[in-house]
Amino acid sequence: MSARPLYVQLADVITKKIKSGELAPDRPIPSENHLADEYGVARLTARRAAQELRERGLIVTVRGKGSFVVEQPPTGTSHDGDEPTP
Repeated sequence: MSARPLYVQLADVITKKIKSGELAPDRPIPSENHLADEYGVARLTARRAAQELRERGLIVTVRGKGSFVVEQPPTGTSHDGDEPTP
């Protein structure tokens, strides 16, 4: 069992789906209830995973509409590493 919190593990799984294109930009991600059912976690865990994805800049949540994948910069043009992470 991993020492990482379950919500971070779930966020990592969804991140991989976003990076692979399985979850496309401008398309909704599954609801918190659906994620909870699909991965066998509590709804609060799914909510915290969504919060983690928002903090990573991978999704945006629109009240009453759901959470959507943010358009990602093309691979190779990212400025990762240019600035130190706080």
